[in-house]
Amino acid sequence: MGTMTPAGELTTQPGVIPGGDPFAASGAGAMSLQIGVGRAAVQGTLAQGAYPVAVDAPEVVTLTDGNAQFARIDTVALRVFDGLFDTSGQTLARVEVIEGEATATPTAPALDPACLPLWDVRVPAGASAGVGGIDWGNALTDRRRYTVAVGGIAPEGSAADAGAYDGQYRDAGGFLERWNAAAGAWIVYQPPASPIGATRYVRKAQDTSRSTATLSADPQLSVTLDANATYTFQGHIVVTSTSDGEDLLLSGIAPSGTAGYWAAYGARFDTASTDVDIFRMVSTEWNAGSRSYGTLATAMTIPMIGDVKTGAAGGTLALHWARSTGTGTTTLKAGSWIMVRRVV
Repeated sequence: MGTMTPAGELTTQPGVIPGGDPFAASGAGAMSLQIGVGRAAVQGTLAQGAYPVAVDAPEVVTLTDGNAQFARIDTVALRVFDGLFDTSGQTLARVEVIEGEATATPTAPALDPACLPLWDVRVPAGASAGVGGIDWGNALTDRRRYTVAVGGIAPEGSAADAGAYDGQYRDAGGFLERWNAAAGAWIVYQPPASPIGATRYVRKAQDTSRSTATLSADPQLSVTLDANATYTFQGHIVVTSTSDGEDLLLSGIAPSGTAGYWAAYGARFDTASTDVDIFRMVSTEWNAGSRSYGTLATAMTIPMIGDVKTGAAGGTLALHWARSTGTGTTTLKAGSWIMVRRVV
């Protein structure tokens, strides 16, 4: 299995090894749950060390009926038995249910060493196969924590999972986070500040079409800005629509605290196609509204300029856009681009 993420000098961070959807859970009956295949590292006591475990066929576990008065929370876990260190007299790994206590405010049960939680199941009071069993769509809480080779970037797993060592990285919904041991928290990674004169440029590789008037970020036209920095901004937008007069609604969104303006030189917004020869350039503050521009069924180019001064928070600058009017489709074409150049 190789050297996995360390939790200490002689211990391994226990967890599921990513790849596909390991140990996926699905209802297999009124009181039965199926756990899918997967691999994991299960940490025992310090003397035991870590066990590599593979479940190569789905396993079904059955939960006992609910308490007459109170709900309880059971934990479905991957458990390792090792007769050299425990009283089981066995050497095996299996998926099993550790039953919680039924109370007015139930909590998940405490787990022994060499036991890796996968899912919590809330068992309602009075639940049984005879009365419909467990509502699997609402009863499950994902407890899977991921582990990777030492130095690797782990999937997020539960937001409450602490890091194993200072400087560990994880992918948190598309953002890179670094574990800060002193703060006891995951911190969004900030790349080193770019030098004066550094340019950041992004170009659309494929068309994007929209048919609603709801503004949203273009999937490709965004760049990262440093904190406390000043940039010049340029853009080159190529736009078409299914018919004359569908029009483009455009907005510039930057990190909170950003000052400055953007402007685009485009046709005056009007549903009449004869108005495309009336052009304008109006300045708009970042994060402060949108502007509409006329379009045609043939491609039109809208040049953009601006200035950007970030505050204490860096982050993402992105073009948000939508179809402004009409019932057809507006398309931002491949080849459109935006660029920032740091000047301070």
